[in-house]
Amino acid sequence: MVWLLVIEHMGYKSIKNWPEGERPRERLLRYGAHSLSEAQLLAIILRTGGGSKSAIDLAIEILNSFGDLKKIESASPGEFAPFKGMGKAKVAQLKAAFELGRRLIEEPSVKGPVFSSGHDVYSYYYRRFKNLKKEVFCCAMLDAKNRIFKDCKISEGTLTNSLIHPREAFRDAIKESAASIIFVHNHPSGDPSPSREDILITERLVRAGELVGIRVLDHVIIGDEKYTSLMEKGYIK
Repeated sequence: MVWLLVIEHMGYKSIKNWPEGERPRERLLRYGAHSLSEAQLLAIILRTGGGSKSAIDLAIEILNSFGDLKKIESASPGEFAPFKGMGKAKVAQLKAAFELGRRLIEEPSVKGPVFSSGHDVYSYYYRRFKNLKKEVFCCAMLDAKNRIFKDCKISEGTLTNSLIHPREAFRDAIKESAASIIFVHNHPSGDPSPSREDILITERLVRAGELVGIRVLDHVIIGDEKYTSLMEKGYIK
């Protein structure tokens, strides 16, 4: 927290007068919430301090008094009375923030269906690809039970080997620790028959998956009310 002391010595007691890059809200939006200290995060919730104190001053005072976030979360509204600037509205803001965090932790993650065939993939994606005028190439990330938990768009436009680079194709799957993946793309012509380029791209991605330890289960091409599974056609062993 050295930078806080420097700012105060420079005469920037009020957060509004701090250099823009050092204000908690601006830092959160620029660098992400993970980059802020507990005092900075509390200051954003509190918004203002009390008397001559800034929101950061008030946040630090509360943290020092209670010792940690768990004790602040479990404190009764009356325990905030000694802190100048902590009226009912701010106490309510704090309680609401902690409750949202608790509900987020307890909220069950929404999981997608299990993909056990090319038709399962087609049923899940065909509405998304219907009537698209360009080819869109996606990666479906699966858990150990072949259940989709996330997907991402890798490219848009006519597929070529140079356009679909393994680094981009596997980036999110590696980041999300996917057990396996399925590639999906559409043919705006309506004919899902694989082109020579589709087959070459698939072979290249299967080899890349073997290197990074993420198995490519299938590559499904979606057309007009029909699909082609390259795994079912024997292109993926």
